[in-house]
Amino acid sequence: MSDSLYDTYQSVFTWRYGSPEMRKLFSEIHRRKLWRRVWVALAEAQSEYGLVSREELEDLKSRMEDVDIKRAQEIEREIKHDLMAEVKVYAEQCPVGGGKIHLGATSYDIEDNANALCFLKALDIILTRVVNCLYHFSEKIEKYKRLPCMGWTHLQPAEPTTLGYRLANYAQDLVLDVMVVERMKEVIGRGKGIKGAVGTSNSFKLLLKGRASPSELEEKIMQKLELKAFPITTQIYPRKADYILLSILAGIAQSLHRFCLDLRVLQSPPFGEWSEPIKEAQVGSSAMPFKRNPIKSERVCSLSRYVSILPEVAWRNAANSILERTLDDSANMRVIIPEAFLAVDECLMLVDELISGLRVYTQMIRKNLQRFGPFSGTEAILMKLVERGMDRQKAHELLRVYAFKAWERVMKGEENPLLEMLKKDLLISSKLKEEEIEAALDVRSHIGDATERCELFLREWVNPILERYKEKIGRESRAVF
Repeated sequence: MSDSLYDTYQSVFTWRYGSPEMRKLFSEIHRRKLWRRVWVALAEAQSEYGLVSREELEDLKSRMEDVDIKRAQEIEREIKHDLMAEVKVYAEQCPVGGGKIHLGATSYDIEDNANALCFLKALDIILTRVVNCLYHFSEKIEKYKRLPCMGWTHLQPAEPTTLGYRLANYAQDLVLDVMVVERMKEVIGRGKGIKGAVGTSNSFKLLLKGRASPSELEEKIMQKLELKAFPITTQIYPRKADYILLSILAGIAQSLHRFCLDLRVLQSPPFGEWSEPIKEAQVGSSAMPFKRNPIKSERVCSLSRYVSILPEVAWRNAANSILERTLDDSANMRVIIPEAFLAVDECLMLVDELISGLRVYTQMIRKNLQRFGPFSGTEAILMKLVERGMDRQKAHELLRVYAFKAWERVMKGEENPLLEMLKKDLLISSKLKEEEIEAALDVRSHIGDATERCELFLREWVNPILERYKEKIGRESRAVF
């Protein structure tokens, strides 16, 4: 961005957040190129019925890429209509075919189809990034599927799990996101089609004069655009589709927020088990030189929080679309959809960095297990004592008393004394051998089938997706402009 542009307001998505390819996709120049692509597809189909000559069509094709923003803005300032301003510029550039641009169409025959083309490309970038995140999650799940770590519920020590199993929880959210995108593409990948001012195709019926039906013309146009159309529209495609699209993006943002919030918790020194990849030159605080703040995770949480509220605006657009059309959705759609894509794009790039470069402090994991892990073995001790003839309620109370005493010692910074306490109790030692007590309190015996579930999850859920989208792994995107 040139320095001259910094003396006026710029959206942070213009330069700070989101990838260059996503910004280019939602640029004004690309938007107008898509309009011209729809106009040419319309003219191509109309030429097959004698409504546009070969010379006129070739003239339009020759200037498809020649968007002149400056001239279009000059005209728009006068006529107050951005699409008609582009029609006029395009017509000025095409002295032979300019008179046939937009023949029979209404603005949203052009804009809604162009939007659908844009959204599909943008969704492809998002899907590429989700798959890459999944790939890096799968690597970490495989690496840490056997590493015991303390499990936490209510932010309190619970039972041990494995680091791989914890990571599989976040990866499963992304798997669900991929499944939702795949299943909903039938909805969010549709344009309005070419149906005229209120969706009845009356103008095209008049133009065709029985040579073909409006639906046949529409089908030819949509085939040229490689786009499906909604069967029923008003002046616009159903705005419910935008609500569904933004809900999907908000769902992806939720998955990323959850992972990053947990990363922030586990990076805090009281836990100290994880850390973002932090570069040597990174400054954490202007006042405190020692700070190692989880700035990438915090950025993901911040942007995800913003995306989470955007479906509400799209809901109102859809619910308040009165009769065949009102224009009160147009202004906010220029903001909410590009920014939702750009925000999620930024978040996915960050999470890809975070999970691929995740720093795991095994010594801190081991320390937390030593402090709190033995408590999870008390249930196993309880079961064994009952098996050996002890009253269940008395055994429970005995173990509760020892656990509480051990907890107080741990909170004072001492090592967990529970194992030694149980070994020294005469009643317990009369029922259980020392090695039985040690085995019961060994955290490795309390991770259940976490390792096997990691392997099953990777094999049956993650790997099929990675195989299906293997051409995306390691790629930024395959969007073509």
